[in-house]
Amino acid sequence: MESTFKLGKVFGIPIGIHYTWLIALVLITMSLIAQFAASYPHWGRFTHFIVGLVTAVLLFASVLIHELAHSLVALAKGIPVHSIVLFIFGGISQTSREASTPLAEFLIAVVGPFTSFAIGGLSYGIGMLVGDPAQPLPAMFAFLAYINVVLGVFNLIPGFPLDGGRVLRSIVWGATKSYERSTRISATVGKAISYIFILGGVMIAFSGNFVSGLWLAFIGWFLLNAAQASTQELTLREALAGVKASDLMTTDCLIVQRDMSLDAFIQDYLLGTGRRCFLVADENHLLGIVTPHNLSGVQRDRIATMIVGDVMTPFDRVKSVRPDELALEVLRRMDSENVNQLPVVEDHRLLGLVGRASLLNRIRNYLEFHELTRGGK
Repeated sequence: MESTFKLGKVFGIPIGIHYTWLIALVLITMSLIAQFAASYPHWGRFTHFIVGLVTAVLLFASVLIHELAHSLVALAKGIPVHSIVLFIFGGISQTSREASTPLAEFLIAVVGPFTSFAIGGLSYGIGMLVGDPAQPLPAMFAFLAYINVVLGVFNLIPGFPLDGGRVLRSIVWGATKSYERSTRISATVGKAISYIFILGGVMIAFSGNFVSGLWLAFIGWFLLNAAQASTQELTLREALAGVKASDLMTTDCLIVQRDMSLDAFIQDYLLGTGRRCFLVADENHLLGIVTPHNLSGVQRDRIATMIVGDVMTPFDRVKSVRPDELALEVLRRMDSENVNQLPVVEDHRLLGLVGRASLLNRIRNYLEFHELTRGGK
């Protein structure tokens, strides 16, 4: 089952909804219904339900506009945006790379909270114009104004990866001229704030407000994971800095014939050599590649009747990388394509294969070397 449902595109940016967004929509709608019922008991149950649901949808629309603001500034700074995904804790803009300068980082980060403030101000103005504050429409816009201001302030908390954490990183980056140092500092601050959220949530839960406390603790847990992920991303950047696909590729690629029986291929090549990627040829013409991934859907009782050509991936469908492509981008390509090997191709010529194992060995060696040098100090 797909975890993200595609809604369409806005300004050419694909918009998706993670299934957890539906959970958030139900929880927030229920909370708003209860809140409106307590504040405006004279409306009636149906009105409470409709206003609660519409307000929840408009709240997520506000989050989408917030993320669009990030994405549009990123595009203006030359950073491709793959998609925007709404999920239980808000939204995230998925870009192909980080900002290349402190100023770009600052502008991309700060535009989000100020967009929320602008939505809040606009909602407040509309609420003032449409009538009695005790009526459904003005009350709905008053809540949207309040919650957008709260979201703007919350996002300015200097805890990575919140917008405030990215603003902090841009300032430290500009002051130290070091992306690595600024990322470590902002991630450390983010972890500290995450622990405060988790501890505060637990205390609130035990004081009697279980739902609010649990929600705050979950937000802290999410921020903690995101801060740790940013540190891991930095380690990957450092371990693979300056490394290209050509530095890690293997050129002694084993070739199997297209008409070889699949059973013989598995026994003699896949299991016999321990390798995970093979070129497929028909006499002297390369036709494609075959990996364990190609065998995942094959029924065991059919293996004896099939040949390699039945399961191989033809070259015209094989995702490839350039020899000068950075290793970090190669690793990201493997993750996005859900593969463990990628051919290295230049001018329609196959130069070799780069595997995930080579990348992981490089990272492992980097970590072991730095652990040894740290211990030797």
